[in-house]
Amino acid sequence: MKARKILVIVLIVFMVMFVSFSFYAYQIVYTPNLLIDQQDRDFYIYHGATFEDVRDALYPDFVNEPISFSFMAKIMKYQENVKPGKYTIKENSTNYEAIKMLRAGEQTPVKITFSNVRLLEELSEKICVNIELMPSQLDSLLFDPATPEKFGFDNENFKSMFIPNTHEVYWTISAEKLLEKFKKEYDVFWNETRLEKAKALDLSPEEVSVLASIVQAETRHNDESPIIAGLYINRLKKGMLLQADPTLIYAIGDFEIQRVLNAHKTIDSPYNTYKFPGLPPGPINFPSIISIDAVLNFEHHDYLYMCAKEDFSGYHNFTASLNEHINNAKKFQNALNKARIYQ
Repeated sequence: MKARKILVIVLIVFMVMFVSFSFYAYQIVYTPNLLIDQQDRDFYIYHGATFEDVRDALYPDFVNEPISFSFMAKIMKYQENVKPGKYTIKENSTNYEAIKMLRAGEQTPVKITFSNVRLLEELSEKICVNIELMPSQLDSLLFDPATPEKFGFDNENFKSMFIPNTHEVYWTISAEKLLEKFKKEYDVFWNETRLEKAKALDLSPEEVSVLASIVQAETRHNDESPIIAGLYINRLKKGMLLQADPTLIYAIGDFEIQRVLNAHKTIDSPYNTYKFPGLPPGPINFPSIISIDAVLNFEHHDYLYMCAKEDFSGYHNFTASLNEHINNAKKFQNALNKARIYQ
């Protein structure tokens, strides 16, 4: 009888312990423990981070109860499988859900974009804003003499590969993978239709980008770009010097110049289109898709000259006549002189 009572007590204790353990196990696995009643948030794990680094970064801002999280991580062997990345922790996530995502490396993509960039030296600062990669790490590859050739370019036209747009990548992307992505998207951009249009102009895609960069630098108004593109194409066909001020400013390297003077036009540079015929060897900025398409879909006309309008609207007066162009230049200069008097 006594032995039976002891057995009953043992069974009761065992059942209580079993139920308690089962309840705790259920809580560990299925009860929300991250961002309880909080909005989804991004969490970053850097290369080289250990489980302890991750745990300490999660508690207390993300994880409510760290012991259960650590216990679940051990069961799921996450401690040996920490993966860097940007992750989105969902509201009311369970330990299992969060650790499963982190262990699998299911990153949330980030968007990178750049615009209004003139020099290759400025590119990495723009691109690396939303990724782990440091600008200096990207620069080491960008300025490696072997890099342009690897992607089918030379040192002068390498900028053509980088088409300003919004690109989706993982936060942990390497410099090599990033450049490969830009090249892949460059190849996608230059589809059969665009290649045929470039061929009709007797220009390579790289040369189209060079001309597009000049067009982009000449105007603030996209609706004027096809007109300007047509003007420069007319000059190229006639064998005329392009005489594009932005190329000269690029050659000088002083982007604060407001007005190009005759003294500037003597500089010995392949980017001096007042001195050397044809297109310069590379883009003078990173032309946008709008500017590239403006060249490919240029406006047909007989214009050879342009001058800023005297109303300072940013638009231009166009003409096929040199005499008319000289008159337009006088009108602009007179307006400029009057504006200076009233300043």
